[in-house]
Amino acid sequence: MAQTSTTTTTAAPPSDSRKISVERRNEELEKELKNSMEREAGLKQELQRTWERLMVAEEAEERLCSQLGDLEAEAVDHAREYRAHIMILMEQLSVAQKLLEDDNHASINTTISLPTQLF
Repeated sequence: MAQTSTTTTTAAPPSDSRKISVERRNEELEKELKNSMEREAGLKQELQRTWERLMVAEEAEERLCSQLGDLEAEAVDHAREYRAHIMILMEQLSVAQKLLEDDNHASINTTISLPTQLF
């Protein structure tokens, strides 16, 4: 009779080197997670600072636009006043030229008529 051996296979416990390898990988992943969370926190802070700077810039833009509108309105008022002043000066110049022309015609007529009166 032949003797048969019966062996039962049971799962062998993980070796110490495998366990150490898994623990090291776990530690590496935990460090990466910690670094990632720190980077995320830093980026959130940077985003918050950028957002605040954006708000300041937008407020400054609004103030500048308002000031620009005021300056444009003031420039239009000055241009209108300047044009009105130019128109008054042109009218005064026209009147002065007309007076000079009338005076010049009168003096030419006087000189022409003087010799005829002498004879």
